[in-house]
Amino acid sequence: MELDNSPDLTAERLNEEATSSALSEEQYKRKMERRKEVQEQRLGQRNLEKGLIIVHTGNGKGKTTAALGMVLRSLGHGYRVAIVQFIKGAWEPAEKKVLSHWPDLLEFHAMGEGFTWETQDRQRDIQKAEQAWEKALTFIRNPEFKLILLDEINVALKLGYLKVENILAGLTEKLENSHIILTGRGAPQALIDQADLVTEMTLIKHPFREQGVKAQPGIEF
Repeated sequence: MELDNSPDLTAERLNEEATSSALSEEQYKRKMERRKEVQEQRLGQRNLEKGLIIVHTGNGKGKTTAALGMVLRSLGHGYRVAIVQFIKGAWEPAEKKVLSHWPDLLEFHAMGEGFTWETQDRQRDIQKAEQAWEKALTFIRNPEFKLILLDEINVALKLGYLKVENILAGLTEKLENSHIILTGRGAPQALIDQADLVTEMTLIKHPFREQGVKAQPGIEF
């Protein structure tokens, strides 16, 4: 079970780390015993289970990577998982090769044909995005699938390939115990408002921008 990583608790931990070095061993032990009691109480108060709508957005790296971590975790539990890629379909990603080791649990559909500056055909991009969404709906409505990853769907929304209201309506069809992850920069506010868990990846430094380093296998693809 993961611990509570709320902002308030994170700040509390940082404060503890700053002061713990000045405590005696006995004081430190009592402090940790108290912290354990508080944490157990917090965990005891959080006993609900529900399927989540999860959004990974922001300009920083790691949105899809973090989602794939949840995919691997779900596969490890023996859950059925579906991945629908909305933009990167022209690539043959290494992730797809690795995930092919779970053919009975995972369905992987790369529906897009690449980034917009590569296709240069807006109507075809719209058509492909709509087809990807229709495929996604089949998994959202299917009780056999525990986790559905809609990779780069936020980009399709930002570019106007999909209508936000249609996506929000489709998400209401989500089954009670299934989880849906929507990745990509530029997530619309309406989607953020409807989501249960939202993480924004913040770009601080990037070797492509600052150093001219190209995309590399194992890092970007």
